[in-house]
Amino acid sequence: MKFSIGDSVVHWNYGIGQVIQLEERTVSDRNIQYYAVQIGDMTVWVPADDKLEGRLRHPTSGKIFKKMLAILSDPSEPLPEVSQDRRRHILELLKDGRVDTLCRAIRDLSATQYVKPLNDYDKALLKHMQRLLIGEWGLVLSITPASAERELNDLLAISSKHGKKLGVKKT
Repeated sequence: MKFSIGDSVVHWNYGIGQVIQLEERTVSDRNIQYYAVQIGDMTVWVPADDKLEGRLRHPTSGKIFKKMLAILSDPSEPLPEVSQDRRRHILELLKDGRVDTLCRAIRDLSATQYVKPLNDYDKALLKHMQRLLIGEWGLVLSITPASAERELNDLLAISSKHGKKLGVKKT
């Protein structure tokens, strides 16, 4: 995957940004190209190595993004009951950086709170994931963050009303 200066990109952990610079750096006697990505008031340096596809990607097209949003209203899947296992499971899923995985993680963690209250970490993780999704949503569909958040909540409400008994995985 190749990016150019000026490209809008999605960083798997920080969200929407723009490539502002390409730079080759020497690390451990190896020359590695890095993308400097401006995300808000922060610059993130992303190595162009074999893990780049999981770290950085082009924003999803509007047509595909709309299809991915349907995942938010699908019946949820149970997450591990033990908070550390749940955290590990979600973070492992998110490593692929894909919007469909993000939608599934948001849907499933959101539904978990109807079974038992989320701990502080899970609440923060859910808010972080929602912020990532809303950022890309606003960019690719040209809507305000407030509109995207309202629609997100509406879709998650549909998921919670599917009537499918949500459980938690015993680990």
